[in-house]
Amino acid sequence: HLGPRASADPPSASGGTVATVLMGRGEGHSPGRSRLGVCLAGSPQGQSSTPAQPCLYSQGGNNAGHTVVVDGKEYDFHLLPSGIINTKAVSFIGNGVVIHLPGLFEEAEKNEKKGLKDWEKRLIISDRAHLGEVHTGGLGPHPLTPGGAQHTAHQPQRGPQQHRTPSFSIGTTKKGIGPTYSSKAARTGLRICDLLSDFEEFSTRFKNLAQQHQSMFPTLEVDVEGQLKRLKGFAERIRPMVRDGVYFMYEALHGPPKRILVEGANAALLDIDFGTYPFVTSSNCTVGGVCTGLGIPPQNIGDVYGVVKAYTTRVGIGAFPTEQINEIGDLLQNRGHEWGVTTGRKRRCGWLDLMILRYAHMVNGFTALALTKLDILDVLGEIKVGVSYKLNGKRIPYFPANQEILQKVEVEYETLPGWKADTTGARKWEDLPPQAQSYVRFVENHVGVAVKWVGVGKSRESMIQLF
Repeated sequence: HLGPRASADPPSASGGTVATVLMGRGEGHSPGRSRLGVCLAGSPQGQSSTPAQPCLYSQGGNNAGHTVVVDGKEYDFHLLPSGIINTKAVSFIGNGVVIHLPGLFEEAEKNEKKGLKDWEKRLIISDRAHLGEVHTGGLGPHPLTPGGAQHTAHQPQRGPQQHRTPSFSIGTTKKGIGPTYSSKAARTGLRICDLLSDFEEFSTRFKNLAQQHQSMFPTLEVDVEGQLKRLKGFAERIRPMVRDGVYFMYEALHGPPKRILVEGANAALLDIDFGTYPFVTSSNCTVGGVCTGLGIPPQNIGDVYGVVKAYTTRVGIGAFPTEQINEIGDLLQNRGHEWGVTTGRKRRCGWLDLMILRYAHMVNGFTALALTKLDILDVLGEIKVGVSYKLNGKRIPYFPANQEILQKVEVEYETLPGWKADTTGARKWEDLPPQAQSYVRFVENHVGVAVKWVGVGKSRESMIQLF
């Protein structure tokens, strides 16, 4: 007797939980995504009746930075999910993330001084996540530490590979994310589970990796024993936080119903496959990366919310069709405080590019949008929006893959009236000026996705929910 057949019902019908995903649409959208994440996750005191538990990170590393303001306090996050602020939520760093252990603890300690408490009791780390590396005294970031961040044998790759000639620089954060993912793909990387298992075997693999890179770059100096000593100390600190990530996710999805929130790092135009290659990051920061970076089946993905600023920004180099290298770009940069949280680099600014937004929607399948930083446009008498591209005089319906072609496109703009009024006090849709409402509706109609939230300030109270 084989017993009854298993249910073929989808998760929603069989009682399984679906996850809500927050994705950036272009580049430089982590702060808005994190503000929305805090809104969905509930308050730090857990006053939300259905807190997001857990809050998940699926890819990237400490190359993405975001600022979250809660109750007047400003928190800066890189590796920690913004849901860590909520004492009723569990935060999970998935297998797709590159974890720089010194950076993780430094980040936590800085935020502890701002009021973050007991974070280590609410943080779970996948045992399959790849390992970042350590700093050494006297040298700043260790030469084998990519930008002082990731896997020990990676700094030399970041230098010669990313900056091989003066004419070719891809504008990365120099945090070693690329070299770490390179080792992962080359199957020479080291994972959290390796660090917590047989340390003698881990040490052997670590030394082999260092020797491999020293053979490639003979001037490289490595304090192998010093690095291993630090790693052994970190191993004991993180051991209570580490779980089998696949089983953790399975339990979360199939246990008691709960709201699960996934925060994607970076944004669509930085995706290794779909971004403005080669000016991209080294992971899939579109919705597919959620499944592979956490171990979530596709049928357990629910709403996918796209987070987009009311204008366009980019950190680093690469084609930027709507960039405004003029007083408009300066105004957006200054009013929007457009500086990278991770690098401190000035963000390039321009008009909203709906071609990019539609492209991100094609890849991610947004179910709703959050339009943030609308207040930055408050002082403008008129606002332009990029609605289409022309190439050689002909309108094109797609976002070009090739950078040289993208540099040549001509942007077609529509000009909308500004509202010349302060929107930062708005807390409901009716509080927004009619012209501001029209701007939001214009975005909705051209993209074909409803705007569910409008952001008019840095705090989570400034996120107006429309439906």
